[in-house]
Amino acid sequence: MRAASRDAGLITAKIRKDPRANAAFMDVLTSPRDPETVLRWMNESTVFGRFVPDFRRVVAQMQFDMYHHYTVDEHTIRAVGLLSRIEKGELAQDHPLATDLMGKLLSRRVLYIAVLLHDIAKGRGGDHSILGAQVAEQLCPRLGLTPAETETVAWLVRYHLLMSATAFKRDLADYKTIVDFVDVVQSPERLRLLLCLTVVDIRAVGPGVWNSWKRQLLGDLYDSAEELLRLGHKQKGRSERVTAKQKTLRQALHMDEATFEAFSKRLPESYWIAEPDDILIHNAEHMLAAGDAPLSIAAHYYPQRGATLVTVYAADHPGLFYRIAGAIHLAGGNIIDARIHTTRDGVAIDNFLVQDPMGGAFHSPEQLTRIRNAIEDSLSNRHRLITKLSARPLTRTRAEAFRIEPNVLIDNKASNRFTVIEVNARDRPALLFSLANGLFQSKVTVHSAHVATYGERAVDTFYVTDLFGGKIESKARLQTLERRLLEGAGGEVGEALARA
Repeated sequence: MRAASRDAGLITAKIRKDPRANAAFMDVLTSPRDPETVLRWMNESTVFGRFVPDFRRVVAQMQFDMYHHYTVDEHTIRAVGLLSRIEKGELAQDHPLATDLMGKLLSRRVLYIAVLLHDIAKGRGGDHSILGAQVAEQLCPRLGLTPAETETVAWLVRYHLLMSATAFKRDLADYKTIVDFVDVVQSPERLRLLLCLTVVDIRAVGPGVWNSWKRQLLGDLYDSAEELLRLGHKQKGRSERVTAKQKTLRQALHMDEATFEAFSKRLPESYWIAEPDDILIHNAEHMLAAGDAPLSIAAHYYPQRGATLVTVYAADHPGLFYRIAGAIHLAGGNIIDARIHTTRDGVAIDNFLVQDPMGGAFHSPEQLTRIRNAIEDSLSNRHRLITKLSARPLTRTRAEAFRIEPNVLIDNKASNRFTVIEVNARDRPALLFSLANGLFQSKVTVHSAHVATYGERAVDTFYVTDLFGGKIESKARLQTLERRLLEGAGGEVGEALARA
């Protein structure tokens, strides 16, 4: 290390341009042995920064948020190490899809370079994805990549956040979400590369950031996009998908055709598209067991998602979503995803995925009983819920050390059926409840909610319609909706309750 540090000054512009030096660097980066350790040695001896001056700019660069645990250079080197371990099959249990795809890649060295460069333009005062793609276009030819490889690396750096943003902030059951994603990705090889890059980027952020819920969402997006790419952009007919799901469900329930037809006719097509087979079976058993009961609540641990599935079967009415959200918060749970459905005869069947506030399991018998009781109380006595929430002391979190300006984005183009609302705010207890209350006050119907948290920043996305099932088009209504959500995102729970 002393010798390397002493001789690092010998790396001049001439050496940086030498094809032999660049080939040697590529051998280190793409080594099947242990590239992470050697890159770390190179970084500590300043050899790395001298050979790749753009990398020197992110050495020891802090990221002032709660999401990133490491400096940019350390995060990058860890990501390369994770990629190498996935390729060797050492993390197959955590990353089965990425492990499988690594063996099928046609552009292995492209992926290693993309991982190395994905954050290289952080701290330059602009969008680091766009600036990083420009760095890649200049650097890759020097490293010996072909024009086609250079283009792919630049594309991966430019869109390295696309897959996680789509998976965590959009409704994957909405066909247009997948079409829009595939329009950018365009090729199966790029899809494979992007999945592997996304996995190591998330996991290298820090301990505890990766979980089975994120793995499931990324896997679902990958499968849907791959199907679309394989079929040459031809949509597999919705009616065929619905029929296939109904057939699977009828077989699982051992129901005769007439009885099943009466049951299935109650549920809209969107319900069959949105929910996977295992949830359909769970919901059907719940609905059949509930019979004509005015309210039925089920809560059980759902290991495939790393969360507790809470299902509420109740007469639909305005404000149902925000009351359930408030009750789950009261019970100590944190909603990470929600799908809201209404049968043709006016009964809601709502599915919520719940974890504890730290992203851990929420499934002890006491917790499940508490969550059922809290929902039952809130739906039968609204005032009791509001009183309890007002009185509940809010836990102070480390997130309060950061100032995040609330931001509301309303998009009428992201979906064919819904108005899509994205709210960025500082994460805090009962944030989702405050936003749900703002939506209720604005007289909109929530069809699904998707919750993503990045350290101190929460990004909550809602798919909504007006009370008649149409998109919200009126400029005045959109402005009022935006104002209420900004109040809910920036204020405390008590303020939202006072207005309720």
